[in-house]
Amino acid sequence: MVGLLRGAGLRVTAARLALLDEMEAHPHAGVDTLAAAVELRLGAVSKQAVYDALRALGEAGLVRRIEPAGSPARFELRVGDNHHHVVCRICGSASDVDCAIGSAPCLEPSGTHGYVLDEAEVTFWGMCPTCQQIRSPDTATDTATAPPAAP
Repeated sequence: MVGLLRGAGLRVTAARLALLDEMEAHPHAGVDTLAAAVELRLGAVSKQAVYDALRALGEAGLVRRIEPAGSPARFELRVGDNHHHVVCRICGSASDVDCAIGSAPCLEPSGTHGYVLDEAEVTFWGMCPTCQQIRSPDTATDTATAPPAAP
């Protein structure tokens, strides 16, 4: 991780290193989860310091911010490729889904309104395997259209 930070022209700090390690261990985590994990690792760290570090990492292209509908922002280390996400409507868990086509943008809209397109962000919604096991078949059908729960 030290080389990653230096290669991006960023100072190597304990907070940034801890944040990158936690993001590797917890892909698609939100700020609250990341801040709590970094604080456990380093002691007192403000949430603002975590936001500042995430902003710097994002601007350097080391972190990607995703915002599934109805969820707070989440962050991941997988950047620079053409992938999408699948999100559970019940618990809010998220996983990466590789694009079937491969090159960005992987979708072509019916009209571009003059924009030059370079990316398509796709979110697939459904019910994760854990929630499928917890829910009975008749309630799974009823809740499959419910808005996502906050993670």
